[in-house]
Amino acid sequence: MNPGDIETQRARVASLKYNELSELIIEAAIEVHRELGPGLLESIYELCLAQELREHGVEVTQQMAVPIIYKGRRMPNDLRLDLLVDDRIIVEVKAVEEFHPVHQAQLLTYLKLTDKRVGLLLNFNSPVITKGIKRMMNGYLIEGE
Repeated sequence: MNPGDIETQRARVASLKYNELSELIIEAAIEVHRELGPGLLESIYELCLAQELREHGVEVTQQMAVPIIYKGRRMPNDLRLDLLVDDRIIVEVKAVEEFHPVHQAQLLTYLKLTDKRVGLLLNFNSPVITKGIKRMMNGYLIEGE
């Protein structure tokens, strides 16, 4: 792909609304799950999902450091986001039996600390990945997903 094509794709991605970008991420996750199936480490799914999204012209930051500020002081360790997609959507990749409240709390905290609006929890250990997707926005779970 030449640089002009990449810029055209990035402009197209930048024009997507949150729901459209979420759908693109979910489609990419479905493709990764279709290729690999359940049972691998989260880091493998993260790597492959990032690659799949990049092939669609989407900018992805892996393992982005988020500073921890406690009572006005920066702590020596950072939090790490699995993926930040198009500098808008946080994606937390899981490979667990089922989601637990702590997974949702983790994503809510990441959304709050980064001031991002939308996050996706993706559980690649689900036999059907569409059953392992939770979307969160503005501090609450979007029901029906």
